[in-house]
Amino acid sequence: MKTLTALFLTLIATSAMAATNEPAATPYNPAQPLDIAKVVSVSNTATACGVVPATMVYVDHQGQTRRVTYEVMGDCTSDL
Repeated sequence: MKTLTALFLTLIATSAMAATNEPAATPYNPAQPLDIAKVVSVSNTATACGVVPATMVYVDHQGQTRRVTYEVMGDCTSDL
């Protein structure tokens, strides 16, 4: 029963990721320049402190939507 439950949950998670139509994120590699025609979104790190993961979604010059992950220093600000 545990195996069936695990398989079911894996199937649901995979389906949910496919349903978003977002490409899989790839880690940023500074040795390979990015082909960015338009930035769609960038993670908000305004309230994060220290080094945190971030994601940028962009469209390349061939019209393909891409996601890249990288680490960035958070801004450590808050809206108190």
